[in-house]
Order: sequence, then C-alpha cells, then structure tokens
Amino acid sequence: MPETSLSLLDRLRSSPDDADWSRLVEVYTPLLRVWLTRSQVQSADADDLIQDVLLVVHRELPAFHHNQRRGAFRCWLRQIVVFRLRNFWRGRGRLIVAGNDSQLEEQLRQLEDDGSHLSQIWDREHNLAVARKLLEMIESRFTETTRLVFYRLVLDGADADTVASETGLSLNAIFTAKSRVLRELRRLGQGLLD
Repeated sequence: MPETSLSLLDRLRSSPDDADWSRLVEVYTPLLRVWLTRSQVQSADADDLIQDVLLVVHRELPAFHHNQRRGAFRCWLRQIVVFRLRNFWRGRGRLIVAGNDSQLEEQLRQLEDDGSHLSQIWDREHNLAVARKLLEMIESRFTETTRLVFYRLVLDGADADTVASETGLSLNAIFTAKSRVLRELRRLGQGLLD
C-alpha cells in the first residue's frame, strides 16, 4: 500500500486509483454480504446487490460531502443499502408500496432511521468490520510484537500490566506500540471510522 497522508476515503474522492477501489471493495464486501443475508437475500442475488451498492458508491462518492459528523460516510452507505434493498424487494413483489407492513419493510424502515436500534447495530458492526479489515491491510507494516500488543490491548481488552508481563516490554513500550498502530488505522480509516 503506498504511503500517503491522505485517508482511503480522501483518495477515493479526489484521485482514486484501481488499488484504492480494490481496498474499498475488500473492506466493505463482507459487511454488505452480512446485512444483505439478514435481509433474506440469497447468495447469488447478494453478489449482484453488493456490486450495485459499490457502483453507486463509485459513481456518487466524488460528490459526497463529509459533513464532519461522526459516521457520515457510514450513514450514507447505509442509506444506499436500504435504497438498493427496497428496489430489489419491490422488483420481486415482496414489498407493496401502499401500506404494507411486512417484516422486510419494517426492517428497512428501521435501518433507514438513524436513531433506531437496528441502525445502531449497523454502526457497531460497520466500525468493527472496517477496523478489522484495515488492520489486516496494515499489519505487515508492524513487527509481530507490536501487532500482539495491539491485539491484546485493543481487541482482547487485556490490561497494560498483563500485556507487559506477557511480552516482557515496559509499559511505555506497550503504549507506544498501541499508539503507532492506532495512528496508522486512524489515518487510513479517516472518514470511514469514528
């Protein structure tokens, strides 16, 4: 991955290359697949819908204006998913426009509502999935010990004294290792993650 001060989202909006789009597809495909499956979409149709969602992102991202509010991109993407799912199910006669309160329609309404419980689940799962994928993408930049420290502290929730004991590192070295990985994750994930 080329070193640059721009986040992935900034590069995609200003001067994207094929590698940047490939990274976005790699980051978001698993998350989209999970949510489409929850919406009763079969695997072959999910592949098509994922492609549809990512094509809309590709087409509309240059005009996307990040309003600096937490989760702006994540919410924008969620709305694209809802729109594509609604069109998909209407095309198959599963959603009736006038007053049908089907389970699918209720799920889409909740996903569309920024304050709903389902949207909060989307937000949490989005951040976790994107962070894990970005971490996979950058892990080769760090030593095995630095990765272990980060995983234990951040992903496993171990306390610093325990990790220091396990690795033989000082507390200062533990926090420095964590900080280096977090700084790179924040840089790459700026705009994608809170």
